[in-house]
Amino acid sequence: MMYPPNFKSYGASSAPITLFPTPFPKQAFSNANDVQVLFNELYINLVTKHKVWLVDILKDLSTFDADFTGKLFETYLKALEQSPGGKFIQPLSLGLFRSDYMIDSRGDVPEIKQIEFNTVSVSFGGLSTKVGQLHNYLNKTGLYDNTYSFPYYSEEEVPVSDSINLLASGLAEADSKYREAQEEPAATTVLFVVQANERNCFDQRHIEYSLLNNHGIRSVRVSLENIQSQLTQTNNKLYIKETMDEISVVYYRSGYSPSDYESNPELTWSARLFLETSAAIKCPSLLTQLSGAKKIQQILTSPEYIQKFLPLIAEDDLKKLLSTFVTIYPLDNSPQGKLAKKLAFEEPERFVLKPQREGGGNNIYKENIPAFLQNLKEEEWDAYILMELIDAPTHKNKIIRNDEIYNEDIISELGIFGTILFSEETGVVISNKNAGWLLRSKFSSSNEGGVAAGFGCVDNVYLY
Repeated sequence: MMYPPNFKSYGASSAPITLFPTPFPKQAFSNANDVQVLFNELYINLVTKHKVWLVDILKDLSTFDADFTGKLFETYLKALEQSPGGKFIQPLSLGLFRSDYMIDSRGDVPEIKQIEFNTVSVSFGGLSTKVGQLHNYLNKTGLYDNTYSFPYYSEEEVPVSDSINLLASGLAEADSKYREAQEEPAATTVLFVVQANERNCFDQRHIEYSLLNNHGIRSVRVSLENIQSQLTQTNNKLYIKETMDEISVVYYRSGYSPSDYESNPELTWSARLFLETSAAIKCPSLLTQLSGAKKIQQILTSPEYIQKFLPLIAEDDLKKLLSTFVTIYPLDNSPQGKLAKKLAFEEPERFVLKPQREGGGNNIYKENIPAFLQNLKEEEWDAYILMELIDAPTHKNKIIRNDEIYNEDIISELGIFGTILFSEETGVVISNKNAGWLLRSKFSSSNEGGVAAGFGCVDNVYLY
């Protein structure tokens, strides 16, 4: 389920979904799963073992994207200033990440190519499980076979993602570590920081229910606007004012976009600082969130940087990681950046222009790139990366959206979830795991793919 735009609380409707699972190469699916824990470790190593390098990059990036990246970075610096001895009260940090891929069909063998690595508010872990169960039900009941009512696919061909329970387990593990560190452990609660009038709340609710049913952990949902009116700090610990329930983990399903702060910037940015300086484990911390900047993704396509940040990586694992990258250029004054500026105007049909933004609807595609850049001052171009487009295969499917069925050619994007619990202070990794997957599909005629933004739908894999 999902709320439609301008909804009433009693008026939920079906989220956009496919009627059939979509073909996805089994080997490519396996490769995407194989590299997830490597990507988890790579990104947290930036935050823990290469913090000075990361902060220097973010400092520069903040000047080019002052309204958002700059504000996140400024809030991180303020939180650091307010921390005793320049060390955060809570050393532990939790990442619920998602690495997104498309199949590139240009080579002899279809390969996954990374679109982006998401470090905050990764969505559709809940609905991914549900649409997998839907396809599985239709298959087992014989509704895909119009002759004998036999299952059309084998069970191995249409696996169901357990992302609901695996993501909830990541939060539960953080909650457990929080309580272990207390002198007198008490019952704790996980805080979901959510958007006001959240349309995708049902996706989040499945994780909430799994936390309660499988781990006995309650949750509370509060928007950034209401954080300081509904929560309080005592000895740096975070509590719900009304019940004095103690908060163990702050789980952000908001705060990833400028629009999340626009209703009352002073209040919302103050709330982010208030949470960051508490003893609760953040999912993610500000620095972990910032490590997912597109500029960082561009830098990490270099083998030299991968080996620097993962010095113990095996040669086969390095090859696997590198095989997932397409060419990504900066738009600065480096030799690569100068080449990118030339290509953006001479061969724009090969590229997508990406800002430091999440949530869908922010990218500039192909022939729209030159005019967009011309409308910016050239010094503002540094806030963008120029990414080579992926030649994804198309498949026939039926998309159900807003009470209509569309018979369309679609292209699909695979997201692999991962959870990692670590010490931001020492770099010690307590737990690093895969957490299921998500397949999103969209009309092949559409550039953007965000489901909540209205471009795509939730799907599941048929492995072949």
